[in-house]
Amino acid sequence: MRLPIRFSLPLLLGASLAGAGSASPAPRATDMTDILRVSEHRHGDDLLSAGLGLEGLRAMVPPAFADAAHPTAAELRRRAIWSSWRGIADLSPGGGFGTLYGAMGEVPGREYATLARVPGARQPHRVLVQVPDAFDAGKRCVVVAPASGSRGVYGAIAVAGPWALPRGCAVAYTDKGAGSDYVDLDARIGVRLDGTPGRLGEASDLAFAPDVPEGATGVAFKHAHSQDNPEADWGRHVQQAAQFALTALGQAFPQAAPFTFDNTRVIAVGISNGGGAVLRAAELEGDWLDAVVAGEPNVYVDGHGSRALYDYTTEAALLMPCALLDLPAESLPQPPLLEPLRPFWQARCASLKAAGVIEGADTAAQARSAHDRLRAAGWSEQALIAGTASAGFDLWRAVAVTYASAYGRHGIGEHPCGFAFSAQNPDFSPRPATDAERGSWWSDASGIPPGNGVGILDPKLAPPDLTLAGLQCLRGLYTGQEPAARAVQAGIGATRALPPRAGLPVLVVHGMDDGLVPEAFSSTPYLAAARAAGRQDVRYWQVRNAQHFDAFLGFPAYGARYAPLLPYVHAALDRVWAHLEGQGSLPADAVIEARGRGTGAVEAAQLPMP
Repeated sequence: MRLPIRFSLPLLLGASLAGAGSASPAPRATDMTDILRVSEHRHGDDLLSAGLGLEGLRAMVPPAFADAAHPTAAELRRRAIWSSWRGIADLSPGGGFGTLYGAMGEVPGREYATLARVPGARQPHRVLVQVPDAFDAGKRCVVVAPASGSRGVYGAIAVAGPWALPRGCAVAYTDKGAGSDYVDLDARIGVRLDGTPGRLGEASDLAFAPDVPEGATGVAFKHAHSQDNPEADWGRHVQQAAQFALTALGQAFPQAAPFTFDNTRVIAVGISNGGGAVLRAAELEGDWLDAVVAGEPNVYVDGHGSRALYDYTTEAALLMPCALLDLPAESLPQPPLLEPLRPFWQARCASLKAAGVIEGADTAAQARSAHDRLRAAGWSEQALIAGTASAGFDLWRAVAVTYASAYGRHGIGEHPCGFAFSAQNPDFSPRPATDAERGSWWSDASGIPPGNGVGILDPKLAPPDLTLAGLQCLRGLYTGQEPAARAVQAGIGATRALPPRAGLPVLVVHGMDDGLVPEAFSSTPYLAAARAAGRQDVRYWQVRNAQHFDAFLGFPAYGARYAPLLPYVHAALDRVWAHLEGQGSLPADAVIEARGRGTGAVEAAQLPMP
């Protein structure tokens, strides 16, 4: 049963953040929309897997739509959960999920969804609270889990769901102002709260309703085109999700109300961008948050060797394809079609030499020069090797294109380097999207094109080094002094993190081989800054042989070499929970000697726990 309910949200005032300081004013009821959706999930449909179970989540093809052009809300939810699990966790047989760590039992319950808006934002962020039927009202707990990357609202389900839901905790998710709420500019169709299509100007519950210039075509999406720089508000997104969870619990269990921050334990957990979001939440004042676990966080602080994501992403996009040619091929985890990319990488070496960026009379010398440049900039050898995937899949460019638009708060058609997004023909020329393509964007997309039928349009694309000119423009937005560059730089500056609130338990977990968010640029400087500020309740687990993408471990070349990070995130949650229960002190800092599975299945000895 799915019950759309109109609701003025006066209860949100009752769940306001008592004691919050001026740095984190409590959201007012007028900062939230008045739309709430409640859905029940039992009898072949549940909170954790939408009824698919572990075997259904392992299926190589997504759950089908009865009518691909007109999927139902239930079909979209099931497919979004399937996609979110597979984008984060290693569910492959032999990967250890469900045996060495993680749980996939059926969890019946209800979901409460709304669109929240932080003060001053143009666009809302999605908030969804899962309340299990077995919620423990005697030991009230909420786990807040912002999505990783730019994923949709279910984007942290693998991170928080299997740990929190079976123990009777509610889970509050947020897409933190990004997500897969795409708008088809040709058809003027966006995404409603329940995931189904809705027309701009008609549907009242669109999760992203941008200003569309006359004649605009292609595809817009929230992370790039909200004009809000959502990353600057990640902490407040987490805070609002926690606040809404208390309201949802009051609605679910009115006999046990009120639910407040004084009588309900709140733990925040996230990985990647979600890890950065929970660390930003940790800095907000007030006693609303009891503990934080941050896995492989994208976090940026002043000093201590920290570098902004946009800085090292644009650097890697330019230099890494050439630099990887200096590494022995047998040392690299092979992404699909790596060999066909080598001619393009060789062309990059020649282009960088011609531009005076690197030196060398031949490709080998040029690759060595690019390699030396990256090592001098702080890249470890392990991070470069793991970064092969991001170079092979052109991920660096995809991230830079979207983040440049977000940091500069650029609207549709305003990208300073001319990039845009559209469905594409085989020759990469733009075309209108089909009904079937548009119908699967919300459930399938990762929140950043290319993918799911939406590609990047680069007006600077030209041979022989096809993407060079566009990448040079993107890099110039970080290094230049033009107004567009200054706007992007100001947006990056607004994302700097502060130390956590004094006395708040924080456990950071990071893979030492992370090639997308290298620990040397993120977690290690964050810990140094926190310790310099006297925050002794911040602890750090460094995991050897763990990289950024557990989902890649299903590829034999990755699974043999790398250990999963997710079991250590779940173990960190165990440790902070025990600490909050008075069953021990916070764990000490640790370097954990994990290792990949080799040619067999993961064994417990390969995943030692501190």
